[in-house]
This record gives sequence, structure tokens and C-alpha cells, in this order.
Amino acid sequence: MNTSEVAKLLGVSASTVQRWVKQLGLPMEKNERGHYHFSEEDINLLKGIHEQLQNGTLLHEITPMNEKKTVRKGAVKAVENDKAIEKLFTMVNELEISLNAKADSVASYQLLQHRREIEDLQDQINTLTQQLDLLQKQYNELNFPTQSEKPIVFDHSKIKRKKKNFVSSIFGF
Repeated sequence: MNTSEVAKLLGVSASTVQRWVKQLGLPMEKNERGHYHFSEEDINLLKGIHEQLQNGTLLHEITPMNEKKTVRKGAVKAVENDKAIEKLFTMVNELEISLNAKADSVASYQLLQHRREIEDLQDQINTLTQQLDLLQKQYNELNFPTQSEKPIVFDHSKIKRKKKNFVSSIFGF
């Protein structure tokens, strides 16, 4: 039976049954999913615990009756052929060494590729910088002419001019 079925049989909640198993350290079997699986002996043991609790005994004072003695079962295969296992270990070690060597060579190749790419990018940056400098010089020459290219302007402030009459100023003579 599972935990909820046992709880219904005893008239308590499933969490109460789980608490009894945990606090009293009862050696109950669990299925592959980790859920308790109760046999007839386990159910009788839990019925006895339930009766003791109903008679006023505290949970920590209860000593389980007919406590199960569980023996863990396990299968250990004897090593029949140590040479075969040693051969497998040797092969695995050789594979690991060759794998590490391959990884190192791939990493080295990638580093060299990246270095070449970086050098190419640096060359492009240098070329662009030179072109930018040339364009900046050309821009400066166009917008700011040198002294020899500036027009010569005379200072006319000291020269007295003859005043034109009204008619000649209109016709521009």
C-alpha cells in the first residue's frame, strides 16, 4: 500500500504517517520514485504506534514494536579480468591525451587566425588615418587660404574723395 492508502486505513493524514516514519526512524521501503511502500508488517507496526498515541503516549516515547531489520541488498560483480579493465583505462587515458593535444592545436590555430585578423585591421586603421589626415589638410587649404592668396586691400580711410552730385550718383558716372 502507498502512504495515502495507509493513512485512510488508520484514519490520519498522509503527512502524519510520513512524520511517524521519519521521527521514529522506521525502516520502510521506498519505490523507485522515493515514495513509501508499506507491507502488512509495516501496516501492523503503524497500527500499534497509532494505538499507543491514542492511549496518551508521546511520539518521542514510543518504541516501535516488531521493528523491521532491513538488510540492504546489493550486487557486486567480481572483477574477472583485471587485464581487460587495465587495457580500457589505458585506452581512455590515451584518448584523453590525444583529445587534449587536438584541443591545444585548434586553440593555437585560432589564436594565429585572430592575430592575422587584428594585424589586417590595424593596417586598415593606419590607411584610414593617413587618408583622413590628407583630407583634413585639403579641407584646411580650401577654407583658410594662405597669405599669398589673400587679396590685397588698401586702406582708403585717408583719401579725400570728391563728392558726386545727385544726378551722377544716380546714373553712376
